[in-house]
Amino acid sequence: MNWQLQEAKNRLSEVVNLALSEGPQTITRHGHPAVVVMDFKEFSRQSGREKLATILQECPVKGWKLTRDKDTGRTLRFS
Repeated sequence: MNWQLQEAKNRLSEVVNLALSEGPQTITRHGHPAVVVMDFKEFSRQSGREKLATILQECPVKGWKLTRDKDTGRTLRFS
């Protein structure tokens, strides 16, 4: 939903509640989109701030079998 800045200021609690229950709310300034109010968890997910472990836990692919290359590197020689 789009909100004019003045209306969003007057009804901030409603804007926040709608962002949490229905999704991102756009606030316009001078008739142009200026900012978005959205759920912080969704913001974190979309902005890549979520930890890799969380992403892997939510991945629909289950039963991954990860293997590691047995190569231990090169032999070091000391003179």
